[in-house]
Amino acid sequence: MSESSAHDIVTVRDLHIRFNLGREKKTSLFRPAAKKELHAVRGINLNIRQGETFSIVGESGCGKSTVARALAGVYKPSDGEIQFAWQDSAAQGNREQNGTQMIFQDPYASLNPRWRIGRSIAEPLMLAKKIGNSRQARQYCGELLEQVGLSARDLDKFPHEFSGGQRQRISIARALATQPSFLICDEPTSALDVSVQAQVLNLMRKLQREHGLTYFFISHNMAVISHISDRVGVMYLGRIVEQGSVEEIFARPAHPYTRLLIAAIPQFDNPDVIREPIRGEAPSPLAPPPGCAFAPRCPYAKERCHQTMPPTHSLSDHHQIECHFPYEVMAHHDSIPLAQVS
Repeated sequence: MSESSAHDIVTVRDLHIRFNLGREKKTSLFRPAAKKELHAVRGINLNIRQGETFSIVGESGCGKSTVARALAGVYKPSDGEIQFAWQDSAAQGNREQNGTQMIFQDPYASLNPRWRIGRSIAEPLMLAKKIGNSRQARQYCGELLEQVGLSARDLDKFPHEFSGGQRQRISIARALATQPSFLICDEPTSALDVSVQAQVLNLMRKLQREHGLTYFFISHNMAVISHISDRVGVMYLGRIVEQGSVEEIFARPAHPYTRLLIAAIPQFDNPDVIREPIRGEAPSPLAPPPGCAFAPRCPYAKERCHQTMPPTHSLSDHHQIECHFPYEVMAHHDSIPLAQVS
């Protein structure tokens, strides 16, 4: 689907998510204990178009899964808003009714080990009251299994009889049961072997074409992101520091963090290329640094970076970056080799 014909089905504006962690230990009899708060998502903006895969990438703890759970309705925004194109006042907050489902990270934990596969797949149908009789449900669930490359005969088996890749296929079939238009995919291949990852990703792309699905896909693996995505948001300590088309992000990365993530991808056809590691560790979200959160680890950081939040620059119609000196960073592109990802 071309960008001109696609419309936004999900819009996120200035989204903040905070978690109350109680109160810090009291240090004075005369001063009340301060409230301890985790600011997990700090004012992100994004839009997701019909039929595309919008991916979020970043290190563990950056807030990716928190955003996914907010889109699924598990977490409520502390500030800002999430709007769905199909959402009206009567259905507000009802993600199931609005055609949203989720594929979870761990295929070993997301299926009930005591339930046969047929019951696991039929459960969303029963909850959504979209089931006719048991015979129709069994036939439909068998068709879903065949769509994901398994057999209808597998309905009577238990999860322990399947490999990790097969279990994730079952999870995908379960997510498709209510015919959703929007799937939230929380690192659905990270627990799988590399060869199985490719099979599951290819299956997801095939199902996307056949059913017109829209994916919100999160991962920490840049190679997976390059394979599945149409557009990418790079997330660091609760903020999206760069977003654009997958071609722009990989061919012309502008944020130092994006650049270092791509440079860290192993190049199997050229193993002698020296990869530049990301220095240090991400700051704690309980005590983020002032200014740019990436400044303590950034090889291009200047005094301003440590003092003030960076502005947003538009490098093209669909390529934005939060950085004080994006053009200086981009001027160094030729000095650090990037991995070539197909």
